Amino acid sequence: MAMSGGSDDGAPMIDMNMTPLIDVLLVLLIMFIITIPVATHAVNIDLPQPNPNDAQQDIDPVKNKVVLTQDGEILWNGETINQGQLARNLQLTTEIDPEPELQFEPEPLASYDLSAKTLNIIKASGVTKFGFVGNEQYRTFGK
Repeated sequence: MAMSGGSDDGAPMIDMNMTPLIDVLLVLLIMFIITIPVATHAVNIDLPQPNPNDAQQDIDPVKNKVVLTQDGEILWNGETINQGQLARNLQLTTEIDPEPELQFEPEPLASYDLSAKTLNIIKASGVTKFGFVGNEQYRTFGK
């Protein structure tokens, strides 16, 4: 059987067989890739270690209350915090076993935008024990 471009006259082929050469080159390439060390570009910084006792002082193991004021403040158990601290506190509460109850109580004239953002933070934190409190003050709507 004649190969393409060759003749079937019975003479030996003088072309070099490239298949073994390519196989050896691929094996060598893979070996070189495996032996190259992983390049890590890291900048080591010594960060201050947080004191776990400070973080746990703000969190009640039974129930915590989030109050939104009409001045745009977020109160966590009566102390003013920002949205980042709220997310941190919520994350810490999810790690407590059993998880403490989270009570949400916006004041009557609290910002709706702040309420929506706070509820999104609470939802993203994965809190499972959550409830609205203080709704009885709104039973007489319009009076």
